[in-house]
Amino acid sequence: MIYHVRHRTTLRYAAPVRLARFNLRLKPAPWPGQWTSDHQLSVDPAPAIIESRPAAWPVQVARLVIESPIRELIIESRFRAGVQGGVIAPQPDDPVIASVADAALANRDMGPAAPAHYLYASARAPLLAQIGAWAGATLAPDQPIVTAALDLAQRIRAEFRYQAGVTDAGTPVADAFAARHGVCQDFAHVMLVALRHAGLPAAYVSGYLRTLPPPGMPRLVGADAMHAWVMLWCGPTRGWIGFDPTNGCIAGEGHLFVAMGRDYADVAPMDGLFVGGAGQSLSVSVDVAPEEETTPSRSPRTSASSPGAAAPSGG
Repeated sequence: MIYHVRHRTTLRYAAPVRLARFNLRLKPAPWPGQWTSDHQLSVDPAPAIIESRPAAWPVQVARLVIESPIRELIIESRFRAGVQGGVIAPQPDDPVIASVADAALANRDMGPAAPAHYLYASARAPLLAQIGAWAGATLAPDQPIVTAALDLAQRIRAEFRYQAGVTDAGTPVADAFAARHGVCQDFAHVMLVALRHAGLPAAYVSGYLRTLPPPGMPRLVGADAMHAWVMLWCGPTRGWIGFDPTNGCIAGEGHLFVAMGRDYADVAPMDGLFVGGAGQSLSVSVDVAPEEETTPSRSPRTSASSPGAAAPSGG
């Protein structure tokens, strides 16, 4: 499946800002089963500095420095991407959780996608005993890993309520777990904590999800959003497999990988700082269009939701 993606972010300040610095993580990092081409990043007004920076994880970072007074900043990322490979499903010879946990500890790779980086607690995903106890039976050591992880994703979808606006990018995973509601970012963090509690390498993925309009309705340009799911290392043979707890499924050709890290903080689409006491507002418009579709003539719809949120029907 081939997609065209457009991600437009507009920042508005209540008073002129004279110095601002941002990190952007909008260009997809290389990942098996996906290719990316024709990436374009436009910034208006043009920054004094824009440069690529290395990252410790599978993340592409662009650093912007604004040195002239601005009241508004518009950032747009565009690219073409293709998702390859067949449907991933549990197999009769999948390793059990205990053997994968042992293999992760024995693995000596220290590259960006090495399982060792994703075994332990991180700032946004502490190893909470209550989440470990809740998931304990699902992630028993003798359970086949792909089946167990899929069961966990489906439990989260069934037991948690998707509700935009009740959490934000800074909501602790303990709060979202206790309330049993939130958005894709919250559900991914809950699943991360549960998997790591079982000794499994689990990573947070930021990306895009193809969403389908209701039957008979046209696709609205700009109405999509970024999505989050979990990548689980399933042993040296199976490798990394994506699980989407928001939708209770294994990630497939509708999931576009952008970045992977220990939690949301490593892969946030945009973060930074500005000098000044003015307030700010953020609006985001995302369009994920299959290449074969003709762009509708409908006007774009702008979303001011959290960068980690996606519509319930799609993410």
